[in-house]
Amino acid sequence: MKRRQGWLFFIIFLLTLSVYLLINYPLQLGLDLQGGSQLTLQIIKEEGKVTRDELEAVNSVIDKRVNNLGVSESNLQTLGGDQLILELPGEQNPLVASRVLGKTALLEFRTQKEGTSTDLKTLQLQRLTIKELIEQYSFAEKSQNDNNLKVIQEDLNDIEQELNYSSTSKDLYGKLIEIKKYVDNEITNLFIKTDLSGKDLINAGRRQEQTNSNWEVLLTFSNSGGEKFAEITKSIAGTNQLLAIILDGESISEASVGNQFASTGITGGSATISGNFSAENARELEVQLKGGSLPLPIEIVETNTIGALLGSKNILKSLYAAISGLIFVGIFMIFNYRILGFVSVLSLVIYGFFNLAIYSLIPVTLTLPGISGLILSIGMAVDANILIFERIREELYDGNTLTRSIDSGFQRANSSIVDGHITTLLSCFVLFLLGTNFVKGFAATLGIGVLISFFTSLNCSKNILRFFTTYQSLRQKNLYLPRNNFSN
Repeated sequence: MKRRQGWLFFIIFLLTLSVYLLINYPLQLGLDLQGGSQLTLQIIKEEGKVTRDELEAVNSVIDKRVNNLGVSESNLQTLGGDQLILELPGEQNPLVASRVLGKTALLEFRTQKEGTSTDLKTLQLQRLTIKELIEQYSFAEKSQNDNNLKVIQEDLNDIEQELNYSSTSKDLYGKLIEIKKYVDNEITNLFIKTDLSGKDLINAGRRQEQTNSNWEVLLTFSNSGGEKFAEITKSIAGTNQLLAIILDGESISEASVGNQFASTGITGGSATISGNFSAENARELEVQLKGGSLPLPIEIVETNTIGALLGSKNILKSLYAAISGLIFVGIFMIFNYRILGFVSVLSLVIYGFFNLAIYSLIPVTLTLPGISGLILSIGMAVDANILIFERIREELYDGNTLTRSIDSGFQRANSSIVDGHITTLLSCFVLFLLGTNFVKGFAATLGIGVLISFFTSLNCSKNILRFFTTYQSLRQKNLYLPRNNFSN
């Protein structure tokens, strides 16, 4: 008797723990339930096919960048031999992610060529002017001021004449971006490559500058990278030469090294990039550098956005379907099996809480196919109860006592339940191993449900039923058998 009570208290404890977990660890919802963005990424390789190693390398870098972006429950999977599909639940603006994910993030440190100071100052001034024109263009577009657009066009024509370069783009914004890239490339060509690169970087961070509202990016090098940085800064300290930090061929910072570092260089294995960054720009650069450089460039070929409203509608529909299904199953079980059916309903409620608690604890990202797996696993749990209850009825028909019929019914149904659950688990394993994203979600929720069903069908139902039979009023056989089949 004490052992039975112990099991009952253990079940109550697990149920209480499940409720606590669900309150403190909310379920993670997938793209189809939460809304968000889906990006299709194309890997670009000029010659030959993308190898499996290259695909995995690109996958790894993108995965790191997504994690550093802070988008929860993101999902990245390969599509064919040269594409990736990235899901960003909750991210309604895919342009934010595309700016970070699409860049190669090849970091280089270069020293200025001798005799290029005049050319560099001219190009730096032109770069600053172009950035201002781009900002003016954005403001003019929002205000739809054609006069401002004409002024910007005239200023751009003057810069093209100074550079002796004519842009090929048709629209004004395209011309601005093209000229900016040209100036960035010209600035980069005034610097010589060194041995120090992004491969020597072990961490990146950001902080706000103390003197103004701009942000700066902090770099931390490996031991060998720190030594290289010290040697480079030592070689140009106190001279007119500048140290440029180049990202994807674009110089984002050019800085001088003071004469005080002429003997040792800048030691400590760290550096700071100050480029008048906004908080968002600094974060994007931090994410790119932390994730590392892409071995091959990528292009975003397709973008799909699922609104939060559509996701909430999917949740409501799924909730209505699940509750309706449970109600109909409960009515059928109680009508057909009477007290046994009521025990089954209680067991299913406990089973549902256990399932959801495990989803929140692992955690499992819940999607529509995942909900389908959960509902199917509920069907498996009901099927196990039906096997047990039919065996109990057979024992009662044979004239056994209620207590002996319950014990014998569970024992006789045990092997059938175990065999059925094992075959389903094997199917789940194969689906999870070989299936795509949504199939894996279905397999995961179904597999977890089947494992929990082992416990609830063979333990929860049995201990709840034994608890009921401790009451004399609930020990009558007519409460466990159909009236038309019962005989004294």
